Amino acid sequence: MTDAYLRVRIRAAGSEALEIALAEAWEAGAEGVEEGADGLTATAYVPEAAARRVAAAVNLVTGAEAETPEAFPDVVWSDAWKEGLDAVVISPRLCVRPPFAEPPEGFVGSEIVIEPGQAFGTGHHASTRLALESLDATRARLAGARVLDVGCGSGVLALAAAMLGAGSVVAHDLDPLAGTASGEAALFHDAWSRVQVFTGTTDALAQPVGGSFDGIVANMIRSELEPLLGDFARLTRPGGWFVASGLLTRERERFGVSCRRVGFEITSERQASDGDDEWLSIVATRRAR
Repeated sequence: MTDAYLRVRIRAAGSEALEIALAEAWEAGAEGVEEGADGLTATAYVPEAAARRVAAAVNLVTGAEAETPEAFPDVVWSDAWKEGLDAVVISPRLCVRPPFAEPPEGFVGSEIVIEPGQAFGTGHHASTRLALESLDATRARLAGARVLDVGCGSGVLALAAAMLGAGSVVAHDLDPLAGTASGEAALFHDAWSRVQVFTGTTDALAQPVGGSFDGIVANMIRSELEPLLGDFARLTRPGGWFVASGLLTRERERFGVSCRRVGFEITSERQASDGDDEWLSIVATRRAR
């Protein structure tokens, strides 16, 4: 790669601000990101021509700050960032890995191969792992089910639902890049017949897709999830289920109240630590009318 690259160090006041800042950095032209163990810092690797644009985009995020872009030691960063991105085994039935990582020795379950890129979701972040674990734990309800993956990103959750037995899955996102990534992933995994991609709002889903879903999965931060709960209740059949990840454990009570308000009752939860943050995933059931 002949282009010169700079690094932009990013600091945030909280994990939500960091997630948003990194999304803005990708959108502005970052081509690699290394998150700090503290969950509040990250380094974006950026083509020199886009460095100032990336820093400016991060600085517009409330609670986040980017340092002045700087040069860094001459390394092949396009290979160095791959360190640590090994296969993630979710269960004996499912693992997620990048194409440059070998599958675990002796693993005989389904493999989801995701190329790390601008669409978030490789299985390495705690919230993605929790969402995948919750889907796997819900697999008895997945058999033949019609599932909606909201904020699909790379399509990893949509593919997991399909591989765990869902009859059909709609991979939904507002970002056309995510739609493209999910569509390509479905084609690569020969799941195109069961994974449909939809770009647009959740409010528009009822028209082109039609009907209710047996289950919904969403890996988003709480501030993005809560405004959508009413739509999720409308789109889920009575008795259907909802898997949410991307929450922090301290948000459990508030999110539970929001769920109950629209007709969801939380039935189980999982949590995992990632640096200084404690992440939470819940499974909820929509009350029958």
